[in-house]
Amino acid sequence: MRSSGILMPIFSLPSPYGIGTLGKAAFDFIDFLHTSGQSYWQILPIGPTSFGDSPYQSFSSFAGNPYFIDLDLLVKEGLLLESEVKACDFGDDSGKVNYEKLYNNRYPLLKLAFSRFKTDDDYNNFTAKNARWLNDYSLFMALKDAFDGVSWQEWDAPYKKRESATLLKAQSELADDIAFYNFLQYEFDKQWSALHEYANKNDVKIIGDIPIYVALDSADVWSNPEQFQLDDDYVPKSVAGVPPDVFSEDGQLWGNPLYDWDYMKTTDYSWWKGYLGGALQRFDVVRIDHFRGFEAYYSIPYGDKNAKGGKWVKGPDKQLFDAFTKEFGKELPIIAEDLGVITPAVRKLLSHTKFPGMKVLQFAFSGECENSFLPHNIVKNSVVYTGTHDNDTIMSWLKTSTADEVKQAKDYFNYQNDSGFNWAMIKAAMSTVADTCIIPMADFLGADSSARINEPSTLGGNWSWRIDGSCLNPWLSGIIKENTVLYGRAPSPQEECVTK
Repeated sequence: MRSSGILMPIFSLPSPYGIGTLGKAAFDFIDFLHTSGQSYWQILPIGPTSFGDSPYQSFSSFAGNPYFIDLDLLVKEGLLLESEVKACDFGDDSGKVNYEKLYNNRYPLLKLAFSRFKTDDDYNNFTAKNARWLNDYSLFMALKDAFDGVSWQEWDAPYKKRESATLLKAQSELADDIAFYNFLQYEFDKQWSALHEYANKNDVKIIGDIPIYVALDSADVWSNPEQFQLDDDYVPKSVAGVPPDVFSEDGQLWGNPLYDWDYMKTTDYSWWKGYLGGALQRFDVVRIDHFRGFEAYYSIPYGDKNAKGGKWVKGPDKQLFDAFTKEFGKELPIIAEDLGVITPAVRKLLSHTKFPGMKVLQFAFSGECENSFLPHNIVKNSVVYTGTHDNDTIMSWLKTSTADEVKQAKDYFNYQNDSGFNWAMIKAAMSTVADTCIIPMADFLGADSSARINEPSTLGGNWSWRIDGSCLNPWLSGIIKENTVLYGRAPSPQEECVTK
């Protein structure tokens, strides 16, 4: 069935406390989606972020971001006073997240809430249910605090190499710190579950996003070093990235450790089953980033300054997804991010899985009629976007693209003006045969580059855009709903495909 949704990071939601959370504004956004006729809310990864604040570089593939814990809900629980929350400085720019102030001021507040928390059966059930990853994660974070935040690769050898006696001693000495991190995950999970339930009751499904790779400085690698291509001292042999292309002459050096797929195969891919299984429980649909890395991954020697010296290495290909099918069933609700260098072998893997791929209209206007992103070439089993979190907004794209690209787009849409061009591209996306259409919130607003979420291969200023709450109003909702109905993407079959 044809459907549509909106891409909106949780951190971009309005909030008086410096960053979007799982509280009232998130529930209000679900109401906005419902009244706008949208079936999906696509978000970015929700794990705890490390240096650089990227949701694609997390301390854990299983944990939730403590920044997203809503403080007003903690006040309602009696764990904080309203005056204590309002006394904290989270920054004075309501349009940008100030991560430095969050780091310095939110954690002391969360520790204050923890000091008043009393465990109960719900908490005990949560910690028992999630012990497989939670125990390692909370110990990892407690040890990071004890080692002043440095990477686990710089810890003293007994901690780095997880010597049993040392870890037992740490679990005793750091018991309060470990309990604090357990508490954060319990509160996150409780608030997330309530939000997710509310979304589903309002006919909104949440599309989660999981990175293909994990951060080197993470509980994932520290507690499972055998799953990764590391030497005897736990230093990566090679790291992830993508080769040079027209956008970057040096390529992209991501630096993530690569999986030891040969070892993973001997365990029937148990780590990945746990990773995907957790995401399938948390989200209604899972978008897997950099899908092509499963067919073949780009391997860059550790220590290289750029990605020029890398090479493509064969990945697990369909064997991994056959293992997923046996574990979870045949109809997996997965979106494959199949952007980048897509070879016939990658297309064969995508066909084997039957997952929908992604089509991004900003990539359509290369001057080639066979460009697969052009609306007339888009296939039914796909998800069409005007742009992703890595793209600029439509209105900024209009100003920064080449003259030939802009001319082709304007001629294609039969829309020669700059004003309102965002709606010309949105309408084109909605009108395609793609089963699903996802539009970034900033494009509905006609926002400029200040609303860009991320500029790849840059540090600073990313992952910080926040929306003004007044923008989520009945007028905009009505326009979105009108176009959703017009192009047959409204969830109710009773709604006619005509404008009122």
